[in-house]
Amino acid sequence: LNNGVELPRIGLGTFKSAGPEVGTSVKAALHQGIRHIDTASIYKNQELIATALKESGLLRSEVFITSKVSPYEQGREKARKACIDILTKLDTDYVDLVLVHWPGASKTPPDSHLNSQLRTETWQVLEEFYRQGKFRAIGVSNYEERHLHELLSRAQVPPAVNQVEVHPRRTCRALRAACSRAGIAVVAYASLGCGQLLGQPTVTCIASELGVSPAQVLLRWGLQEGCAVIPKSVSPQRIQQFSEAALLGGGWELSARHMADLGKLDDGHKYCWDASGIL
Repeated sequence: LNNGVELPRIGLGTFKSAGPEVGTSVKAALHQGIRHIDTASIYKNQELIATALKESGLLRSEVFITSKVSPYEQGREKARKACIDILTKLDTDYVDLVLVHWPGASKTPPDSHLNSQLRTETWQVLEEFYRQGKFRAIGVSNYEERHLHELLSRAQVPPAVNQVEVHPRRTCRALRAACSRAGIAVVAYASLGCGQLLGQPTVTCIASELGVSPAQVLLRWGLQEGCAVIPKSVSPQRIQQFSEAALLGGGWELSARHMADLGKLDDGHKYCWDASGIL
């Protein structure tokens, strides 16, 4: 990252993971050598992740944890409480990366200038925790180019990461180029198109040709595009496919032709949330 902190290229996403499956999936990921766990205050699973990390026997310094301040927690006082809650629930003295989850504030109209004020206040709180060493890096999620430009003009500490939806149907080339120019790393979420891209004919054809799974093709595409990836699964068998050995080892890669064919799928389609309308 732009401050020298090392972000693993492959992590485990935990959105919608709840109950016993949280511990199972986190332990399976750690067993496969995955050393990045991505969570958020709004996922309501941070305590379960903390328990799984303790039971894994790994040192805290061996696992990179990302969490996020939710749209319900925007603004100076709410954000400060949220940051303390993240540290408490993860039962840790520090978090490796904390993001502003969304450029808008809950119960605030998308076209309200209050969104800008509240997310700026939230960023200033993240900067405080960063200076105190409680957050090793800070960043944003779901920020469009104009949100980034605004932040870069106001921030004392520039964002290290923008976590956004990126996959072959939504390559975000202009946004990623803007991030690159600003020294901001991109973490891709929804790499599998929320599962919808697993049966896409181009994807399945390439997977068959290479003898790998469609999920591995999509994740490898993200990695070769220069993104970090955080696939979500609660199945130990699927998580095995997401290990660094499976995705970056094994002597396989996507050729220039494969990358071009996957790039042709780009139609800007969003499977998740759209922040483009937020002022």
